[in-house]
Amino acid sequence: MSRTFEELVAEAGAVPVTGWDFSWLDGRATEQRPSWGYSRLMGERLAQAAAALDVQTGGGEVLAGAPRLPVLTVATEAWRPNLARAAAVLRPRGVAVVGAGDALPFTGEAFDLVVSRHPVNTAWAEIARVLRRGGCYLSQQVGPASVFELVEYFLGPQPPEVRDRRHPDRARAAAQAAGLEVVDLRSESLRTEFFDVGAVIYFLRKVIWMVPDFTVARYRRQLAALHDRMRAEGPFVAHTTRFLIEARRPA
Repeated sequence: MSRTFEELVAEAGAVPVTGWDFSWLDGRATEQRPSWGYSRLMGERLAQAAAALDVQTGGGEVLAGAPRLPVLTVATEAWRPNLARAAAVLRPRGVAVVGAGDALPFTGEAFDLVVSRHPVNTAWAEIARVLRRGGCYLSQQVGPASVFELVEYFLGPQPPEVRDRRHPDRARAAAQAAGLEVVDLRSESLRTEFFDVGAVIYFLRKVIWMVPDFTVARYRRQLAALHDRMRAEGPFVAHTTRFLIEARRPA
């Protein structure tokens, strides 16, 4: 017997959303993965680095999955709930976890590798400053109009300047303006499916910039209509966009 709208709302509203672990969505949503395999690439770079920095580490789960870390590995995070979680996950592996936003509290040329998975924004000048000559920045980022089928369901059609805000060409230009050489840039559009309205609620509670004012109370009418639509028509289909960028500070 399928669960009611009220049951799904209550369940999705009660689950914690700290960290960057989406395992609660197993069986309730699916997302294709980019072909390049960011975790594998990150692990390969970390195994060869002498000093590494993970910017906007979230709950530390991605960095913690690397098989080998440099002796000097540091992670930054600005959101306090994630900061505490990252410290618990990463400190047993010898990683220093620092509370910091865009301004990185490190001396210039401190790291030969900087990595970041899904940063909210990229402070290119700061990344270039803390990279050693010949050092690299590797990042998988959210691309333009990602999951906008869902965003526009709640917010309505978005203007072109919003849809293209995270375009990889802009990332390339910003990296070059900071003095970095872009050595790899790839992008993909990936099918994403939500199987019940609880999965949608959890996703929007966790990825707070998608619908910035999202609460169940504010969007209850739209959520109830979406619940009825999904029961009648099946999963809600959207498309996630991702791009991989690797930039090097010239030697």
